[in-house]
Amino acid sequence: MENRPQRRRGDGAAPYPGVQSVERAFDLLEVLATAGGELSLSEIAATTELPLPTIHRLLRTLVGRGHVRQLPSRRYALGPRLIHLGTSASVMLSDWARPYLSELVDGLGETANLSMLDGDRATYIAQVPSRHTMRMFTEVGRRVHLHSTGVGKALLAQLDDERITDILRRTGMPAKTSHTITDLAAMLAEIERIRADGYAVDDEEQEVGVNCVAVAVVGAPTPTAISVSGPSARMGPEVLRRAVPLLGRTALSLAADLQTVRPSA
Repeated sequence: MENRPQRRRGDGAAPYPGVQSVERAFDLLEVLATAGGELSLSEIAATTELPLPTIHRLLRTLVGRGHVRQLPSRRYALGPRLIHLGTSASVMLSDWARPYLSELVDGLGETANLSMLDGDRATYIAQVPSRHTMRMFTEVGRRVHLHSTGVGKALLAQLDDERITDILRRTGMPAKTSHTITDLAAMLAEIERIRADGYAVDDEEQEVGVNCVAVAVVGAPTPTAISVSGPSARMGPEVLRRAVPLLGRTALSLAADLQTVRPSA
Protein backbone atom coordinates (compact mmCIF):
# COMPACT_ATOMS: atom_id res chain seq x y z
CA MET A 1 0.00 0.00 0.00
CA GLU A 2 1.27 3.47 -0.84
CA ASN A 3 2.57 5.63 1.97
CA ARG A 4 2.97 9.35 1.92
CA PRO A 5 4.93 11.76 4.13
CA GLN A 6 3.50 12.52 7.53
CA ARG A 7 0.72 15.09 7.59
CA ARG A 8 0.58 17.68 10.33
CA ARG A 9 -2.59 17.79 12.37
CA GLY A 10 -4.60 20.99 12.21
CA ASP A 11 -4.46 21.49 15.97
CA GLY A 12 -0.71 22.02 15.90
CA ALA A 13 0.08 18.69 17.59
CA ALA A 14 2.65 16.22 16.32
CA PRO A 15 2.24 14.96 12.73
CA TYR A 16 0.64 11.61 12.02
CA PRO A 17 1.29 9.29 9.07
CA GLY A 18 -1.21 9.21 6.23
CA VAL A 19 -1.90 6.47 3.67
CA GLN A 20 -1.93 8.10 0.27
CA SER A 21 -4.37 5.76 -1.46
CA VAL A 22 -6.90 6.06 1.36
CA GLU A 23 -6.59 9.84 1.42
CA ARG A 24 -7.06 9.99 -2.34
CA ALA A 25 -10.16 7.78 -2.19
CA PHE A 26 -11.72 10.09 0.40
CA ASP A 27 -10.71 13.08 -1.71
CA LEU A 28 -12.73 11.63 -4.59
CA LEU A 29 -15.78 11.08 -2.36
CA GLU A 30 -15.55 14.64 -1.05
CA VAL A 31 -15.22 16.07 -4.57
CA LEU A 32 -18.38 14.22 -5.63
CA ALA A 33 -20.22 15.35 -2.50
CA THR A 34 -19.18 18.98 -2.97
CA ALA A 35 -20.31 18.89 -6.60
CA GLY A 36 -23.79 18.10 -5.31
CA GLY A 37 -24.52 15.65 -8.10
CA GLU A 38 -22.36 13.92 -10.66
CA LEU A 39 -19.04 14.44 -12.40
CA SER A 40 -17.22 13.03 -15.40
CA LEU A 41 -13.79 11.47 -15.14
CA SER A 42 -12.21 14.56 -16.71
CA GLU A 43 -14.05 16.89 -14.30
CA ILE A 44 -12.82 14.86 -11.34
CA ALA A 45 -9.28 14.99 -12.72
CA ALA A 46 -9.46 18.76 -13.16
CA THR A 47 -10.68 19.21 -9.59
CA THR A 48 -8.28 16.82 -7.85
CA GLU A 49 -5.26 17.20 -10.17
CA LEU A 50 -4.64 13.45 -9.78
CA PRO A 51 -3.45 11.34 -12.73
CA LEU A 52 -6.29 9.80 -14.75
CA PRO A 53 -5.06 6.20 -14.23
CA THR A 54 -5.02 6.75 -10.45
CA ILE A 55 -8.54 8.22 -10.46
CA HIS A 56 -9.83 5.40 -12.65
CA ARG A 57 -8.31 2.74 -10.36
CA LEU A 58 -9.75 4.31 -7.22
CA LEU A 59 -13.17 4.84 -8.77
CA ARG A 60 -13.26 1.23 -9.94
CA THR A 61 -12.66 0.11 -6.35
CA LEU A 62 -15.27 2.52 -4.94
CA VAL A 63 -17.83 1.45 -7.54
CA GLY A 64 -17.17 -2.20 -6.70
CA ARG A 65 -17.91 -1.51 -3.04
CA GLY A 66 -21.03 0.53 -3.76
CA HIS A 67 -19.68 3.83 -2.44
CA VAL A 68 -19.69 5.34 -5.94
CA ARG A 69 -21.92 4.47 -8.90
CA GLN A 70 -21.29 4.90 -12.58
CA LEU A 71 -24.26 6.29 -14.48
CA PRO A 72 -25.32 5.22 -18.00
CA SER A 73 -23.74 8.48 -19.18
CA ARG A 74 -20.45 7.14 -17.73
CA ARG A 75 -20.40 10.00 -15.22
CA TYR A 76 -19.86 9.23 -11.55
CA ALA A 77 -22.04 9.92 -8.49
CA LEU A 78 -22.08 8.92 -4.84
CA GLY A 79 -23.29 5.36 -4.28
CA PRO A 80 -26.06 3.88 -2.13
CA ARG A 81 -23.74 2.29 0.44
CA LEU A 82 -22.90 5.75 1.74
CA ILE A 83 -26.52 6.16 2.88
CA HIS A 84 -25.99 3.61 5.65
CA LEU A 85 -22.73 5.24 6.72
CA GLY A 86 -24.31 8.68 6.66
CA THR A 87 -27.33 7.57 8.65
CA SER A 88 -25.17 5.91 11.30
CA ALA A 89 -22.86 8.93 11.52
CA SER A 90 -25.83 11.27 11.79
CA VAL A 91 -27.26 9.29 14.72
CA MET A 92 -23.90 9.28 16.48
CA LEU A 93 -23.35 13.02 15.91
CA SER A 94 -26.86 13.76 17.13
CA ASP A 95 -26.27 11.83 20.35
CA TRP A 96 -22.87 13.46 20.82
CA ALA A 97 -24.19 16.99 20.25
CA ARG A 98 -27.37 16.69 22.33
CA PRO A 99 -25.85 17.76 25.70
CA TYR A 100 -24.40 20.90 24.12
CA LEU A 101 -27.64 21.79 22.40
CA SER A 102 -29.60 21.10 25.59
CA GLU A 103 -27.44 23.67 27.40
CA LEU A 104 -28.37 26.23 24.77
CA VAL A 105 -32.07 25.45 25.20
CA ASP A 106 -31.71 25.72 28.99
CA GLY A 107 -29.92 29.04 28.70
CA LEU A 108 -32.01 30.69 26.01
CA GLY A 109 -35.31 28.86 25.95
CA GLU A 110 -35.32 28.43 22.17
CA THR A 111 -34.70 25.52 19.79
CA ALA A 112 -31.01 24.70 19.23
CA ASN A 113 -29.58 23.15 16.06
CA LEU A 114 -26.33 21.69 14.74
CA SER A 115 -25.75 21.88 10.97
CA MET A 116 -22.99 20.96 8.54
CA LEU A 117 -22.07 21.94 5.01
CA ASP A 118 -23.40 19.27 2.67
CA GLY A 119 -22.37 20.00 -0.90
CA ASP A 120 -24.06 23.29 -1.79
CA ARG A 121 -26.55 23.15 1.09
CA ALA A 122 -26.69 23.11 4.89
CA THR A 123 -27.96 19.90 6.48
CA TYR A 124 -29.46 19.83 9.98
CA ILE A 125 -27.88 16.90 11.79
CA ALA A 126 -29.06 17.44 15.38
CA GLN A 127 -31.72 19.43 17.20
CA VAL A 128 -33.07 19.94 20.71
CA PRO A 129 -36.47 21.66 20.63
CA SER A 130 -37.60 24.52 22.83
CA ARG A 131 -39.94 23.68 25.68
CA HIS A 132 -42.35 26.44 24.64
CA THR A 133 -45.67 25.35 23.17
CA MET A 134 -44.93 27.58 20.17
CA ARG A 135 -41.49 26.55 18.99
CA MET A 136 -39.41 26.01 15.90
CA PHE A 137 -38.96 22.53 14.52
CA THR A 138 -36.74 21.51 11.60
CA GLU A 139 -36.53 17.87 10.63
CA VAL A 140 -33.07 16.41 11.19
CA GLY A 141 -31.64 15.60 7.77
CA ARG A 142 -33.35 18.53 6.07
CA ARG A 143 -31.15 20.37 3.54
CA VAL A 144 -31.62 24.12 3.15
CA HIS A 145 -30.13 26.92 1.07
CA LEU A 146 -27.10 28.65 2.53
CA HIS A 147 -27.95 32.26 1.65
CA SER A 148 -31.29 32.42 3.46
CA THR A 149 -30.54 30.73 6.80
CA GLY A 150 -28.48 31.71 9.83
CA VAL A 151 -26.60 28.41 9.88
CA GLY A 152 -26.09 28.64 6.12
CA LYS A 153 -24.49 32.05 6.35
CA ALA A 154 -22.34 30.91 9.29
CA LEU A 155 -21.15 28.03 7.09
CA LEU A 156 -20.47 30.30 4.12
CA ALA A 157 -18.39 32.60 6.31
CA GLN A 158 -15.94 29.71 6.82
CA LEU A 159 -15.23 29.50 3.07
CA ASP A 160 -13.22 31.81 0.83
CA ASP A 161 -15.08 34.31 -1.34
CA GLU A 162 -14.31 32.43 -4.55
CA ARG A 163 -15.93 29.26 -3.28
CA ILE A 164 -18.88 31.23 -1.88
CA THR A 165 -19.41 32.84 -5.27
CA ASP A 166 -19.22 29.47 -7.04
CA ILE A 167 -21.79 27.93 -4.69
CA LEU A 168 -24.26 30.79 -4.89
CA ARG A 169 -24.01 30.97 -8.66
CA ARG A 170 -24.74 27.25 -8.89
CA THR A 171 -27.69 27.27 -6.49
CA GLY A 172 -29.05 30.72 -7.25
CA MET A 173 -30.33 32.91 -4.43
CA PRO A 174 -34.10 32.42 -4.47
CA ALA A 175 -36.19 34.76 -2.33
CA LYS A 176 -37.75 32.68 0.44
CA THR A 177 -39.37 35.82 1.89
CA SER A 178 -39.27 39.54 1.16
CA HIS A 179 -36.33 39.76 3.61
CA THR A 180 -34.07 37.26 1.83
CA ILE A 181 -30.77 38.61 0.48
CA THR A 182 -30.80 37.77 -3.23
CA ASP A 183 -27.88 39.89 -4.47
CA LEU A 184 -24.41 38.31 -4.54
CA ALA A 185 -22.55 41.54 -3.69
CA ALA A 186 -24.87 42.17 -0.75
CA MET A 187 -24.32 38.60 0.48
CA LEU A 188 -20.54 38.94 0.28
CA ALA A 189 -20.81 42.14 2.32
CA GLU A 190 -22.98 40.28 4.84
CA ILE A 191 -20.37 37.51 5.03
CA GLU A 192 -17.70 40.10 5.83
CA ARG A 193 -19.87 41.38 8.68
CA ILE A 194 -20.33 37.84 9.98
CA ARG A 195 -16.58 37.22 9.96
CA ALA A 196 -15.96 40.50 11.80
CA ASP A 197 -18.75 40.10 14.38
CA GLY A 198 -18.50 36.33 14.84
CA TYR A 199 -22.16 35.48 14.32
CA ALA A 200 -24.83 35.26 11.60
CA VAL A 201 -28.52 36.09 11.77
CA ASP A 202 -31.59 35.06 9.84
CA ASP A 203 -34.07 37.92 10.24
CA GLU A 204 -37.18 36.29 8.73
CA GLU A 205 -35.11 35.48 5.63
CA GLN A 206 -36.05 31.79 5.45
CA GLU A 207 -39.53 31.96 6.96
CA VAL A 208 -41.72 34.89 7.95
CA GLY A 209 -42.06 35.16 11.73
CA VAL A 210 -38.89 33.17 12.48
CA ASN A 211 -35.51 34.54 13.57
CA CYS A 212 -32.24 32.70 14.06
CA VAL A 213 -28.72 33.43 15.29
CA ALA A 214 -25.80 31.12 14.46
CA VAL A 215 -22.04 30.78 14.96
CA ALA A 216 -19.36 28.63 13.36
CA VAL A 217 -17.83 25.63 15.13
CA VAL A 218 -14.22 26.38 14.24
CA GLY A 219 -12.06 23.25 14.22
CA ALA A 220 -14.71 20.82 13.01
CA PRO A 221 -13.56 18.45 10.24
CA THR A 222 -16.11 19.99 7.86
CA PRO A 223 -17.72 23.44 8.08
CA THR A 224 -20.16 23.23 10.99
CA ALA A 225 -22.44 25.71 12.75
CA ILE A 226 -24.77 25.83 15.74
CA SER A 227 -27.82 28.04 16.09
CA VAL A 228 -30.87 28.93 18.12
CA SER A 229 -34.14 29.84 16.44
CA GLY A 230 -37.57 30.93 17.54
CA PRO A 231 -40.56 33.14 16.81
CA SER A 232 -39.56 36.70 15.93
CA ALA A 233 -41.64 38.01 18.83
CA ARG A 234 -39.36 36.19 21.29
CA MET A 235 -36.06 36.57 19.40
CA GLY A 236 -35.52 40.25 20.10
CA PRO A 237 -32.33 42.22 20.89
CA GLU A 238 -32.19 40.92 24.47
CA VAL A 239 -32.10 37.29 23.34
CA LEU A 240 -29.49 38.15 20.70
CA ARG A 241 -27.34 39.85 23.36
CA ARG A 242 -27.40 36.69 25.50
CA ALA A 243 -27.27 34.21 22.63
CA VAL A 244 -24.06 35.29 20.91
CA PRO A 245 -21.66 34.71 23.84
CA LEU A 246 -23.43 31.50 24.89
CA LEU A 247 -23.29 30.15 21.34
CA GLY A 248 -19.63 31.14 21.16
CA ARG A 249 -18.76 29.26 24.35
CA THR A 250 -20.71 26.21 23.23
CA ALA A 251 -18.95 26.25 19.85
CA LEU A 252 -15.58 26.33 21.60
CA SER A 253 -16.58 23.36 23.77
CA LEU A 254 -17.76 21.43 20.74
CA ALA A 255 -14.52 22.17 18.91
CA ALA A 256 -12.43 21.09 21.91
CA ASP A 257 -14.42 17.86 22.11
CA LEU A 258 -13.73 17.22 18.44
CA GLN A 259 -10.00 17.59 19.06
CA THR A 260 -10.09 14.62 21.45
CA VAL A 261 -11.22 12.25 18.72
CA ARG A 262 -8.57 13.15 16.14
CA PRO A 263 -5.94 10.54 15.27
CA SER A 264 -2.99 10.40 17.63
CA ALA A 265 0.57 10.70 16.47
